[in-house]
This record gives sequence, C-alpha cells and structure tokens, in this order.
Amino acid sequence: MRSIQHLSELVEVRPIVPFIRESDYAVRKPWHAPNRRLLDYLLIYIQEGQCRFQVDGKEYMFQGGEFCLIQPGSLVELEGVTSTITPFAHLDFFYHPERTKSFPTKPGQLDLAGYLHLLQPRLNDLHGIHVPVRLQLKNPGRFRDYLMQMVEAWQNRDPIQQLKAQHLATELLLIILDEHHSASNLESASSKPLSWFPSYLSNHLSERLTLHKMAKRANLSISRFSTLFKQQFGSSPHQYLLEMRINHAQELLEKTDLTLEQIASYCGFANIHHFSKAYKKKMGMSPGQLRKRGGVYLINDQEEKNE
Repeated sequence: MRSIQHLSELVEVRPIVPFIRESDYAVRKPWHAPNRRLLDYLLIYIQEGQCRFQVDGKEYMFQGGEFCLIQPGSLVELEGVTSTITPFAHLDFFYHPERTKSFPTKPGQLDLAGYLHLLQPRLNDLHGIHVPVRLQLKNPGRFRDYLMQMVEAWQNRDPIQQLKAQHLATELLLIILDEHHSASNLESASSKPLSWFPSYLSNHLSERLTLHKMAKRANLSISRFSTLFKQQFGSSPHQYLLEMRINHAQELLEKTDLTLEQIASYCGFANIHHFSKAYKKKMGMSPGQLRKRGGVYLINDQEEKNE
C-alpha cells in the first residue's frame, strides 16, 4: 500500500468509522491457526493462558493480561500454547463503502491480490505513528474494560448495542493513537491547525462572530489566531467571513424567493442596509438590482430607499 504521510490526510479520504466484523470471547484448549494474511485489524486480549504469535516473521510470546494488535496485510500464524481465553475482534478502523464484503481471512489464505480493494490502511504507514504488535498501554485496565464491553455489546444484535460497540471501538482506537504517536506527528497535525474553521464559520454564518469569539473557539489569542488564519487562508478572518456571507447571499438571491431582509439575517448581516452596502461593494450591484436583472421583484421599500 502507498504510504500516507499524515493521519489527517487519510481521514479526509477514509473517515474513522470502526466496523466490527467478528468478535467473540474464544475459550479454547491449546490451538493453532496456520499462516494467513489479514485484510482488516485483529485485536486480541490474552485474558488467560499463553500464546505464541508469528507476525511478519517475528515471534511474540504473550501472557495473560497483554494485548495484541495485528495490522492489515500482515502475515500471521497464531497459536495458543496452553488453554486460553482470548477475547478478540476483527474490525475495520477506517470507513470503506464495501466493508460488508470484506472478511476475516482463513488459514492458508496468503495471496490477497484479488482483494486489495478491501484492504484497510495500516496505522504504521502513517507518518509519526508506530503501533507495536504488543500494545504498550498506560492504563491497561481501562483498555481491557472497553474491549470487554465492546465484545459483549457486539454479541447483542440490538441496534443500540451495535452502536455502543462501534463507540467503544472508537474509544479503543483513540487510546491506541494517543499512546503510540510521536512528537513529529503532533507537529504535522498542527501544521494546518485551522483546517476545520471554514466548516465552523459556515455553520454559524447567521451569528455575530467577533474576532474575539473566533479566536476563543480556536483556543488561540486574537493575534495568534489572526496570524495563523491569514497564513492558512490568505486573508483576514473578517475578510474570509464576509466572502462566505456574500457567496451565500448570492446563492439565496439566485435560487430562492426569500426577501432581502431574510437573506440579510440568514447571512449574518446586521441589517438590510449593511447587507446591501457590503454586497454592492463586492459584486458591483446591489442585491435588489441583481433580483431585478433576474426578473425577480422581491425588493422592499427599505431596500429601494437604500439604493
């Protein structure tokens, strides 16, 4: 698989939406699962007993209380050296539109050439993230509890329990990512710290958004927010916001029969006079003139006076 530089880049294409394919408690006497390659993630908790796992040519011995995460594409051979209890889950971490067509591979299934379109991205292909096969966790008790609750919830086919299982899978992934990233990954994640801000502005377009309020929402000082915003978007926050408001107003003028007062309100202008002045400065004509040109006469008395 092509290495993806940052997690943020991957998530833009493949959102994190865990999908549990198979999950159980797996109470077994000594057992052996021959070589295979995985399409998805395999998360295992060695609750009791000893296991010997071969992952990509390296041998790991697991004892009770340890956790194992095997990533997609890995060549694995699994063995329970003693009787074991190993709650596990085959799951996707990243959304795939054909996720229901994927499957836990069977022993001996080594050639995945025909199924590469179903192969999940590997966490370890992302810049700044290295998740070992043997998970190193600061709070293994919390991780264990989430995992056990997830397995139990998934066993119940009730839709609410299925949603709970998915939520718990997300919590488990967040713990894994939080505890196995490097400082460089934090730096890369902060290289575009305001990439989410246009969406925030769009969802609050009708509100009075001061520079102080925007900076507070970004958890930055006003000066730092203004500097970063201009570096990232090429204009000041107020200029960018005004551009969004004018563009939205343009769409409403052309595609709806809303009055100019309504449009002014929906787009966050203080009043129709402010709306008309800002729109004319940007577009070269007033909102009312645009409506007349398009054959729509929904201009009110106040707008006529303003023109």
